[in-house]
Amino acid sequence: MPSSHSATVTALAVAVGLQDGIGGSTFATALILATIVMYDATGVRLQAGRQAEVLNQIVYGLPTEHPFAESSPLGVLLGHTPPQVCFHYCVDLSSYLC
Repeated sequence: MPSSHSATVTALAVAVGLQDGIGGSTFATALILATIVMYDATGVRLQAGRQAEVLNQIVYGLPTEHPFAESSPLGVLLGHTPPQVCFHYCVDLSSYLC
């Protein structure tokens, strides 16, 4: 399932491209926005999820008397891998063009 953010900005870019054409500044702005959102999904959010996995392992290794030993685990499913984002982009694009 594609990220709702990536799907939204893909839909926006396609809609602007179909409505106003791909030669205008509005399409360029929508495309840049889509690129930033997809970069965030693959880069920043994915790395934050990997960091959460490591932090959870550290917390699980703490002695029971440590104040953080009883803390709830951090969420680790925060981002997407680059192939996932590319696949979702292609699926979204083809669904809007068909």
